[in-house]
Amino acid sequence: QVQLVESGGGLVQAGGSLRLSCAASGRTLSRYGLGWFRQAPGKEREFVAAIRRSGGRTYYVDSVKGRFTISRDNAKNTVYLQMNSLKPEDTAYYYCAAKDTYYSDSYSDSYYRRRENYDYWGQGTQVTVSS
Repeated sequence: QVQLVESGGGLVQAGGSLRLSCAASGRTLSRYGLGWFRQAPGKEREFVAAIRRSGGRTYYVDSVKGRFTISRDNAKNTVYLQMNSLKPEDTAYYYCAAKDTYYSDSYSDSYYRRRENYDYWGQGTQVTVSS
């Protein structure tokens, strides 16, 4: 079992940047596909970005393409979400999630976009973007 702890959230002006980190403990992160999701008040939790265990493929929701970058550092047991050109509509609670793909990484691209497919979740970190 793996435990996930997010950090790096905060208040930033529109156009600014933040880097979220998600540190894992309990198990090596290298066996997991990883995702970032977000939830704004009164809305469903939505997919933001994901990265396969190998790190070779990444996925993004259209609204963040070209602005956000997901990356992983297995040596540090950490996954990151670099967020640039932030907009007020990016305001939400951000969660990282892990899917154990050690025995199989043959899932479809769309598989990583669905929150119900992830096994473990962090507690989240708040990101607020002021206009």
